[in-house]
Amino acid sequence: MGLVQENLRENARRMSALADDAEFAAAFDSAAHIMVSALRGGGTLFACGNGGSMTNAQHFAEELTGRFRGNRPPLRAMAISDPSHLTCVANDYGYEFVFSKFVDAFAKPGDVLFALSTSGKSPNVLRAAESMKAAGGLVIGSSGVVSSPLAQVADVTFALGSSRWADRIQESELVVIHSLMQAIEHGLGYSAE
Repeated sequence: MGLVQENLRENARRMSALADDAEFAAAFDSAAHIMVSALRGGGTLFACGNGGSMTNAQHFAEELTGRFRGNRPPLRAMAISDPSHLTCVANDYGYEFVFSKFVDAFAKPGDVLFALSTSGKSPNVLRAAESMKAAGGLVIGSSGVVSSPLAQVADVTFALGSSRWADRIQESELVVIHSLMQAIEHGLGYSAE
């Protein structure tokens, strides 16, 4: 079997397990409801993560401010990924504060943080989650396992299944992000043309 076939089959097994996981489905529905409610109330959806999870956080935000499947007004979303902010805070305070300082500056009650961490242990993601809670917002966590430190802070956590490799979890994250886009657009009354 070739490399790509092996990877596709492993992903198919992982996706099948998630599709059959009632706890995961309930967490997804709850997260989508929280995000739709926040947007309806004028709140902002923030997203953060490291490495590939930052890329997924950026993708989440751009699908909301831009377009997913149908034409609709832009929605309030922002990935915490500005290089000048990240490097300034990392230099002046430490890397563990790069996301939380941004949340401290902009978050308000009714906002939501989509916190992505494949391990559920990233100190900078955990600090951002704590900052969002302190601001009166809610936290949706995404990690490999439900028993992670992130799950202890988050209001809702997706457990995407553990893996030896972070990229497998990030691949599952992307499917969840696209599914959230559909759920958000549907929940706000927008349908693809």
